[in-house]
Amino acid sequence: MDNLISLVNKIQRACTALGDHGEASALPTLWDSLPAIAVVGGQSSGKSSVLESVVGKDFLPRGSGIVTRRPLVLQLHKLDEGSREYAEFLHLPRKRFTDFAAVRKEIADETDRETGRSKQISSVPIHLSIYSPNVVNLTLIDLPGLTKVAVDGQPDSIVQDIENMVRSFIEKPNCLILAVSPANQDLATSDAVKISREVDPTGERTFGVLTKIDLMDKGTDASEILEGKAYRLKFPWVGVVNRSQADINKNVDMIAARRREREYFATTPEYKHLANRMGSEHLAKMLSKHLEVVIKSRIPGLQSLINKTIAELEAELSRLGKPIATDAGGKLYSIMEICRLFDQIYKEHLDGVRPGGEKVYNVFDNQLPAALKRLQFDKQLAMENIRKLITEADGYQPHLIAPEQGYRRLIESSLVTIRGPAEAAVEAVHSILKELVQKAILETLELRQYPGLRVELTNAAAESLGRMKEESKKATLKLVDMECSYLTVDFFRKLPQDIDKGGNPTHSIFDRYNDSYLRRIGSTVLSYVNMVCATLRNSIPKSIVYCQVREAKRSLLDHFFAELGKMEQKQLSQLLNEDPAVMQRRSDLAKRLELYRSAQAEIDAVAWAK
Repeated sequence: MDNLISLVNKIQRACTALGDHGEASALPTLWDSLPAIAVVGGQSSGKSSVLESVVGKDFLPRGSGIVTRRPLVLQLHKLDEGSREYAEFLHLPRKRFTDFAAVRKEIADETDRETGRSKQISSVPIHLSIYSPNVVNLTLIDLPGLTKVAVDGQPDSIVQDIENMVRSFIEKPNCLILAVSPANQDLATSDAVKISREVDPTGERTFGVLTKIDLMDKGTDASEILEGKAYRLKFPWVGVVNRSQADINKNVDMIAARRREREYFATTPEYKHLANRMGSEHLAKMLSKHLEVVIKSRIPGLQSLINKTIAELEAELSRLGKPIATDAGGKLYSIMEICRLFDQIYKEHLDGVRPGGEKVYNVFDNQLPAALKRLQFDKQLAMENIRKLITEADGYQPHLIAPEQGYRRLIESSLVTIRGPAEAAVEAVHSILKELVQKAILETLELRQYPGLRVELTNAAAESLGRMKEESKKATLKLVDMECSYLTVDFFRKLPQDIDKGGNPTHSIFDRYNDSYLRRIGSTVLSYVNMVCATLRNSIPKSIVYCQVREAKRSLLDHFFAELGKMEQKQLSQLLNEDPAVMQRRSDLAKRLELYRSAQAEIDAVAWAK
């Protein structure tokens, strides 16, 4: 039993240290799913004295009015007999208190740090662990005492504020309620009984504690309440006798007070038949035993919650990516690995594994042919332009058989217009390759955590594609220029034969520039230009793929990799300059995941041992 409760205490401490108690969260957390016991009562109901009796130490602040102004999460850890008692606060790690008067002072000081030296309250809990051979393993939450009237220095809302705070704890289905009521007041007016009944109408989670039994008026006793006749609870009422103010002033030892409590119930006629289930020692043992039962019943639900949360934490950590390496070599390796992932995704787009590469083919199969068809040769092959270029090419000596220089000038002036569609095809493919870079950047999940690297990688890829575009433009335009610089001779060697077959005699020197002759020249030039267009329609895509697409797949980041090798650690760190919020989130998630995995292993071990 003790091991089971100690495990829950350990998990609760770890949850608290990580801030995983989620009071304001709508989602269930491990803290919310762990059973605990909240101590509820009105002001001056003896609530603090009950806690001190359970602990066996005088350690809580005392005074008039609201003394408990923040929740106190008190974890008790049983030590072996003869061990020295000590206390630890979560906000003062690794500092042990062996003087419990100092513990009392620290509770008061820590309360003032949060609320100021006023009578305000705060829902931020103080976490205190006490280790002693005189306690049972238990977790208790001491809450501010319920009140009906605000006193000087308190806001009018203090009554409702305290009630809301108490409810926020005891409404949780895994919270057991220790309802403390004074025996010298009418139970019907008990704040603790009233609020407990509202949140736990069946009494499944409520334990009644009756204090100040020894202070009741003469002739009256609490036997009917303790026997469950006056107000029945599912669990029997427990009566306690706390130290009187005189005992407190005299610093009466808690162990002695427990002995006197036992004697009171054993010797008082009204209670001697109930003595075996009265007193603070019995209360502590009963709560510890019941807590064990509750914990065992909650193990399947805890296992389910832990397994689900581990899966969610692992998924989020995966989305956030791996933590940054600290050394230069590790940083360089991380950058190279991320770049390779990007490069692989980029290649998949081009190769058809991912969408986008088909747009390049669309340029070759639709855009380029359409652009070539749209070329207007009317201006170059207009009758006046043909006559002008032919006569200019002849100079002072008219051509004898065929106007070769005229043909050359007409063909060159027509072919040069193909440079436009060729250059447009290069630009179109360049735009597609840049677009695929952006897609690959977005699809490389590892780049999301490093905005600096993402920007540099985008710029490096753009610069590389820019260089490839210029090379492609040069090579592609050279194809057009080559067609201009050397004409296909065989095409023109057929011309005299075509003339003979048509029965057209050689024109005389006087009618050589007539319209019919010029139209035939224009028709011949157009046929040749169309033949060249058909050739370039096939060769331009080859040039573009070779210079742009192929090179993008082979060496998109080569220049960037070369620059990376020259960088110092500071420059590499700038590339991996992750958002601090993401770094903190990853660290928090990693710690929480470690907590949940540890809890999973230990709870699974307990479940198997049942």
